[in-house]
Amino acid sequence: MDTAIQAAAGGHGEPDGPGIRSGTGAGTGAGTGAGTGVRTSSGTGDTLAGRTALTTGLWGRTEQQDFRSRVRGTLLGSAIGDSLGSPAAGGARETHGPQGPTQPAPAPAPGHTPGRSGAVTAATQLTLFTLDGLIRAHVRRDTGAWHPPTDIHRAYLRWAATQHDWGPDERRKDNGWLARQEWLYTRRTPGRACLTGFADDILGTLDQPKNPTARDAGATTRSAPFGLLVGWQPALVLQLATECAAQSHGHPTAYLSAGAFAAIVHGLTRGDDLDAAIQRALGLLGARQGHQSVTDALLRAVSAVTQGPPSAKVVASLCPGEGFDAADALAVAVYCALVAQDVPHGLRLAVDHGGDTTATGALCGALLGALHGETALPGGWLANLEGRATLLELADDFALEMTQGPSLHGPAVPASGWPGRYPCG
Repeated sequence: MDTAIQAAAGGHGEPDGPGIRSGTGAGTGAGTGAGTGVRTSSGTGDTLAGRTALTTGLWGRTEQQDFRSRVRGTLLGSAIGDSLGSPAAGGARETHGPQGPTQPAPAPAPGHTPGRSGAVTAATQLTLFTLDGLIRAHVRRDTGAWHPPTDIHRAYLRWAATQHDWGPDERRKDNGWLARQEWLYTRRTPGRACLTGFADDILGTLDQPKNPTARDAGATTRSAPFGLLVGWQPALVLQLATECAAQSHGHPTAYLSAGAFAAIVHGLTRGDDLDAAIQRALGLLGARQGHQSVTDALLRAVSAVTQGPPSAKVVASLCPGEGFDAADALAVAVYCALVAQDVPHGLRLAVDHGGDTTATGALCGALLGALHGETALPGGWLANLEGRATLLELADDFALEMTQGPSLHGPAVPASGWPGRYPCG
């Protein structure tokens, strides 16, 4: 694991103390923020949700509410975009007509209930398990162990079980509550790299990644939760996302797209505007070997904003090469989020092309949800969203863990149901 994350591991993820501490740049102090405070800030970006950091050493009610709204917005927005893009997989105009999609349509993909609107794909399933793994990583600190990539990998192995088991196996003591959700036990067109990457217990790493030629967006679409670690330094967020992406997608274009996407979500969750979050991600990418394709894709997205009114033609210009890889998907999602008049407009544009519309919809939805919070999402689309109750419950659990973790578990905490929900034995 990277030296920086190892340093965080030695201090249980808080090498500079709890919370977001004072500093001269965004994200200084790599603490996890779990159950700890937001400290005073002297530099730009050291705020939570665009507000000046508190001096009390505690999360204020307003900050907690805003953070929870952004967590919910990220998860729900990603799922809505996933749902909107899924039935358009063969090309939005062919499926919905010349105007493109106007709302989530009945999904014909394998594993979906016939005629059901709002159905999600494996992108949403894996995002849920990413969040589950991050919560368990924080719970595991009580044992003195702290290696988030391992907890994320174990979460993905639990997801893999849902792809071949008939239903929850009560004999598995590590299931927790998420892996007991029966609606997850159906194969929702997962990519080949995800299936083969988690077909055994071997942990892929950046030095020895799984599927070294896989460059699709399957790892990127599950990486939004890393960006919700608001107390981590941006560089560590990118590093963790890339390490976990390499567990199934070993091509630099794939795992660096995942890292860049997580870094952008991180900036938005901390209150940056989208332009600032993109620029910070570009700065972090510049030091990474093999970054050029991802950097070029982000620069194309930013430049396209000046090419006239938003249109499907501009979206198509963001994918100049043959095929459609993770960098292309990221470029489309970022452009659509930049030019979106509102969430529905951005999502419709994001899936109005002939590439991987599931990926672009999920990525754009996560960006818009992190930027605006859950209340900006269209209610009519949320009402029929598959798994909405599970998404909300997990989002709220994550927000609780990040803001009030020490009151939920630990040696000094009376027995509670939290370790049962997120076992880490």
